[in-house]
Amino acid sequence: MASTYDIVGIGNAIMDIIAPVQDNFLSEHNIQKGGMTLIDEAAALSLSTALPEAGRVEVAGGSGSNTIAGAAMMGAKSAYIGLVADDAVGTRFTQGMRDAGVTYDVAPKSDGLATARCVIAVTPDGERSMSTFLGACTQFTSANLDHDLVASGKIVYLEGYLFDSDEAKAAFVKAAEIAKAAGNKVALTLSDSFCVGRHRASFLHLVENHIDILFANEAELTSLFETEDFEAAIERVSAFNVLAAVTRSEKGSVIVNREERVNVAAEPVAKVVDTTGAGDQYAAGFLAAYSQDKPLVECGRWASLAAAEVISHYGARPERKIAV
Repeated sequence: MASTYDIVGIGNAIMDIIAPVQDNFLSEHNIQKGGMTLIDEAAALSLSTALPEAGRVEVAGGSGSNTIAGAAMMGAKSAYIGLVADDAVGTRFTQGMRDAGVTYDVAPKSDGLATARCVIAVTPDGERSMSTFLGACTQFTSANLDHDLVASGKIVYLEGYLFDSDEAKAAFVKAAEIAKAAGNKVALTLSDSFCVGRHRASFLHLVENHIDILFANEAELTSLFETEDFEAAIERVSAFNVLAAVTRSEKGSVIVNREERVNVAAEPVAKVVDTTGAGDQYAAGFLAAYSQDKPLVECGRWASLAAAEVISHYGARPERKIAV
């Protein structure tokens, strides 16, 4: 079938709630400075209320949704599938995605856990301390997939963070099968080296049998193949029938498949302010270019430009349209 969308993303739907605080706020609420701690619903609701109103902002977030929103800002026609609850935060997440130019029409869940949120306390030194409640995201199943929407994406993009339940794993396989049956491509981001460690066998099976485009950073790729040798990991992934785009921070990135290897330099940045979202936006730039059938070297350039833009300010999404 004809592709209605350049990219359809599937991942966690998380509202980022960000506010400046003093250091004593962290100790009062038992928040680990500079860390990311998983919390329960009661703690999330309490922290959300306790955050000061001055300077407070809310942004529809989650790794996959950040990528899809970034790709939309680079001209890709994009849609997203992620589960929210029928609550005020879910309503704001939905509107935030639509305001970013992304089609988001997932029916909210009327029972179960509240919408996921990441409460981000920013101290005067610029350190971001995150407390995350995964909420409704953890209840994602194949039933939440819109078959026609998945089939309508030229590229279906899967967020590895969503992979923590057997139901979500089954949903990923189903989404990949729908996309392949429609003649479209499937992309996966490994998301996090700890995530890879938890699900290595399942990820390897997914990559070998269902994935066309793989995104990872150096730590994630070496974890996937249980080696500390980057070149050995590149050789292993090159043997798969995939196109892999692997980021290496200031060393740039490597794009590789069975026939070709492209080394991409990192885009210069005057000052690195916040590396949050660098990988998400690298994937956004790459997918935006790839969906337009750009050559790999150009896909890498777009990806590096997008990553450079996002690390030059606080937050995980672009603040301006990127000139490519």
